[in-house]
Amino acid sequence: MNLSFILWLSASMAIFLSAATASRYYVSSNNILILLFSLGLYCLGNLMMVRLMREGGLGLAISASAIAQLLLVNVIAFAVFGERMTLPQLAGVALGVVSMGLMLMPTGGKA
Repeated sequence: MNLSFILWLSASMAIFLSAATASRYYVSSNNILILLFSLGLYCLGNLMMVRLMREGGLGLAISASAIAQLLLVNVIAFAVFGERMTLPQLAGVALGVVSMGLMLMPTGGKA
């Protein structure tokens, strides 16, 4: 992963997290404008993912995005909305972190 990939990934994660937060607010408020805003953010985030797929490959781009969203969305759910996870759910998040660590380990060959 190069600096450009990490910057694009960070930007797309910020957009996806904003979209997820807006979606959660929509659930609470039932305001259709918030839902439309959230959907627009998701579309923008997915368009940004296309560049990440070109730079890092499909597997790495989607996996990195999914794990980052897994972690950060849970932080937002805990900090902003007061949601709590059960022990098995926390274990699942931990396994996601381990899986990303394994994917990012350097290898000798290319697939």
